[in-house]
Amino acid sequence: MRKHFIAELIGTFALVFVGGGAIMMAQHTGNNAGLLQIALAHGLILALMVSAAMNVSGGHFNPAVTTALLVARRITPTIAGVHILAQLIGALAAAWALKMTMPVAVFAATQGGGQAIALDVTMTQAIALEFIATFFLMFVIYGTAVHVNAPRIGGLAIGLTIAADILAIGPLTGASMNPARSFGPAIASGVLAGQVVYWVGPILGAIAAAMVWEFGLLRGEPAPPKPEKSM
Repeated sequence: MRKHFIAELIGTFALVFVGGGAIMMAQHTGNNAGLLQIALAHGLILALMVSAAMNVSGGHFNPAVTTALLVARRITPTIAGVHILAQLIGALAAAWALKMTMPVAVFAATQGGGQAIALDVTMTQAIALEFIATFFLMFVIYGTAVHVNAPRIGGLAIGLTIAADILAIGPLTGASMNPARSFGPAIASGVLAGQVVYWVGPILGAIAAAMVWEFGLLRGEPAPPKPEKSM
């Protein structure tokens, strides 16, 4: 349990700190390639951290992913609770670290390096966009990390999916795909708008993808290993 908690906390801290930092630097420098910079920062740090923690905690770093694996009975409720607690603490710690180290004006202008919904996007549209983006993410996680015959390519495919999703819908919703990624900066910045979108869309999208794998693509395959027990 302790190892799971530490790995999930550090991985989520890294994701929020590097992802949020990239958003702030794009704002600070006025970089014309800001969207690409932000997508690469999120994709690279997630690929590295998932690869590093995959054999310890599975490298979730995302309450939506953890919830979907719980619904699919791939992990126990105890493990899921530990993961989500660590993810939220890691996200909050990273957001406050950014607040203490980044220029005040840049932190405020970017809402703590968090996500925002474009003015011309409705809440329903935003939830749908986050649902679809997270569905793709969870689909890739199953195909490259959960499936017993998955190609062992570390977190590369997962990181690339994150980067691709940000390039596709980043300007519209921020492409969170991760409640913790949005929650930490929201609390640190005091801007809580859109949190319903960043919890509902990703969680439902991740569960939907898990169900497609469990009851569609994996049906008739060998039974999955029993859920991991507390350590």
